[in-house]
Amino acid sequence: MIRPLIAFMLLFALLPGCSSSPDPAPAEAPAATAAPESTPSSDDALTIVYLGDSLTAGYGLAGGEDQAYPALIAAKVEALGWNVRTVNAGLSGDTSAGGLRRLEWLASRQDIDVLVLALGANDGLRGLPVEAMRENLEAIIARARAANPDVRIVLAGMMVPTNMGGAYGERFNGVFRAVAAEQDVALIPFLLDGVGGVRALNQPDGVHPTAEGQRIMAETVWATLRPVLEVARAERS
Repeated sequence: MIRPLIAFMLLFALLPGCSSSPDPAPAEAPAATAAPESTPSSDDALTIVYLGDSLTAGYGLAGGEDQAYPALIAAKVEALGWNVRTVNAGLSGDTSAGGLRRLEWLASRQDIDVLVLALGANDGLRGLPVEAMRENLEAIIARARAANPDVRIVLAGMMVPTNMGGAYGERFNGVFRAVAAEQDVALIPFLLDGVGGVRALNQPDGVHPTAEGQRIMAETVWATLRPVLEVARAERS
C-alpha cells in the first residue's frame, strides 16, 4: 500500500488547517453522561471496547457509528454466532490523553475483555510530544490490565503527514510498534491502510473515511482482532 500511503501523507500536507486536528474540538469532560452505545448480548458475553477518536466514532457518516468499523465488525461477530458485546467509545477530537482520562470511567461501567486502542491521530496532527503520547498509550494499557488482568488488547497504528516533519514522523510512527512489542499487545500497523489518501474512500475533508472506507477499515481491524477474540473465547469457555 505504498502509493496510497504516500498520497495520504501528501493530501494531509495540502489540506488547509489539518495540522491542528481532523476532528471537531474534543469534550473536556473525562466522560459523557451516558454509556456509549453497545450491541445487546447476554450477561456472559465478551465485551469489546473500541477506545478511539472520530475515525472510530464514524464522524460525518449519514449513519454515524452504525456505519463505523466497530459496528461492521459486530455484524461479522454476530454472523459467527459469537456472544460478544460491542462498545463504541469513539469520541471526535480525542487524543491519547483524553482516552486515558476516559478509560477509568469506561472500565467502571463494564468489564473490558478486549480493548481496541485506536488513539494518536490527533496527537500527531497537533504536533503533541511523541513521548507524552507513548506514555499515555502505555498508561491506558496498564490501567486496562489493572481493571482486568485477563484483558486482551489490540493497538491500532497511525501515521502523520509529511508536513509535520520527517524526524517527528519517524518518532511518531515508531511509537506504536515499540509499545506493541514492549507491552505484548497485538498491533494493527496502520488503521487507514488502503483508505488513507484514496479520495474516493474519504469524505470531502480528505481525512474522514466514507462508508466504503469504513468497510475497508473493518477488514483491516478484523484481520488482527479475530484471532485475539478466538483466544479470549477459548479462555472464557
